[in-house]
Amino acid sequence: MTIRHFLTTQDYSRAEIDALLDQAAAFKRSRQGKQMAGKSIALMFFNPSMRTRTSFELGAFQLGGHAIVLAPGKDAWPIEFEAGTVMDGDTEEHIAEVARVLSRYVDMIAVRAFPKFIDWNEDRKDKVIAAFAKHATVPVVNMETITHPCQELAHAMAMREHLGDLSKKKYVLTWTYHPKPLNTAVANSALLIATKMGMDVTLLCPTPDYILDERYMAFGRENAKANGGSLRVSHDIEEAYSGAHVVYAKSWGAIPFFGRWEEEKAIRDANKHFIVDEAKMALTDSGLFSHCLPLRRNVKATDAVMDSPACIAIDEAENRLHVQKAVMASLLAGQ
Repeated sequence: MTIRHFLTTQDYSRAEIDALLDQAAAFKRSRQGKQMAGKSIALMFFNPSMRTRTSFELGAFQLGGHAIVLAPGKDAWPIEFEAGTVMDGDTEEHIAEVARVLSRYVDMIAVRAFPKFIDWNEDRKDKVIAAFAKHATVPVVNMETITHPCQELAHAMAMREHLGDLSKKKYVLTWTYHPKPLNTAVANSALLIATKMGMDVTLLCPTPDYILDERYMAFGRENAKANGGSLRVSHDIEEAYSGAHVVYAKSWGAIPFFGRWEEEKAIRDANKHFIVDEAKMALTDSGLFSHCLPLRRNVKATDAVMDSPACIAIDEAENRLHVQKAVMASLLAGQ
């Protein structure tokens, strides 16, 4: 029997995504369920978390299940992921054993593992979660690696709640300043889900250096074509915001400078004006604003924007709980 994982929404059809969102809406109306009664999930955190850990632990509990939280290298043994390596360094056990042993204990494994931020050609291979999926004999869920599919679903759910049918709605994914270069995961995922929902998507960024990895741009173009939307790139703030129905903000590092962040710093510092403020939102068509959180106020977006009725970031954050329950229930139902 083939195991179904939840690693990226690109592995799921539009109909399957809609079904997950419908199930999430049902869970939002009635939080308690029995879909995980007697079941368990191991939550593997290689990086910090607040919303992700809380929503997965609570989600499992509300469905009658149990979550085990592990932080390899902190409260669990450091794990080796390279095949054929001589393990004479800091790692104590290999993923080939870890994934198979956990599969004997639990019914699902969820993984949060950010890039190493040294070499994008290596990081884009997503080796950690790929290794779990290879060796596990239970479903594996992506809690954020180089994409963040659970955030995608929560974002889509929040937009549907406020706008209804998302087809042909103008969606702006805007780069924003941050003092540190960040993972492209949420930006990649926002691009994937907005195009999959048939929206007219504009990727707004300061220079061509900030265009996302071609893998995700290509997926976006494929999604747009299949679902009646569009995808384009803009470096013009006023033109991009004009008439937008949704503005989604995220900061990310420029891939050409990946691992050489100091060389990128001057570009980032020169574009602090990409902050989402009242003047820019006034250009939209009564547009909604959102962000995955955490957000540095008055760096990525102003207080006025964050505290406005147009901001649906809290709705999106709440929806993490509901969509993740839908994902877990779906994976267990398929076993």
